[in-house]
Amino acid sequence: MKSSLTALAETAKLQTAILKQITKAQGITVAEWQLLIQLQAGANTQEKLAAAMQLDTSTLSRQLASLVKKERLSKEAIGRDRRQLVYTITPAGTDALTMINTNYQQFEAEVFDKWPQDEQNLLRILLNRLNKSVSRILES
Repeated sequence: MKSSLTALAETAKLQTAILKQITKAQGITVAEWQLLIQLQAGANTQEKLAAAMQLDTSTLSRQLASLVKKERLSKEAIGRDRRQLVYTITPAGTDALTMINTNYQQFEAEVFDKWPQDEQNLLRILLNRLNKSVSRILES
C-alpha cells in the first residue's frame, strides 16, 4: 500500500492532467483559467492580479498578453498618463470560463459519484488537517 503523501501526489498529477485537457479544449492553459477566475472576482489590474495570484509581474504580463491575443480579455489604458491597464473578460472569455467550470464540476461529481456524503466530508476534514500540518512544518 502506498503512503498517504505518495497517493496524494499521484492523485494530484491525475487531477492536473484532467484539468489540462479541460482547459485545452477551450484554448487556454490552467494558469490562464485561474487568471480568468481572479478577473471575474474583481481583480482587474496587474497590481491586484499579482497580489491575488502571488505572481511576478513578468509572468503575469505574459499570461495577460496571451489572453488578450486569444481574445479572452480586453484591456483599456486609464489614468492621466494612460499607463495603467484595466482588464475585462470578453464574452469569449466568459464562455470559456463557464465551460471549464462546468466541465471541472462534472469531473469532480464523477470522481465522488459513489462516495457517501459523510466520507466526502471526512476526506475534506482530513485534507485540511494535512494541509495545516504541512504548512506548520514549512513555517518552522
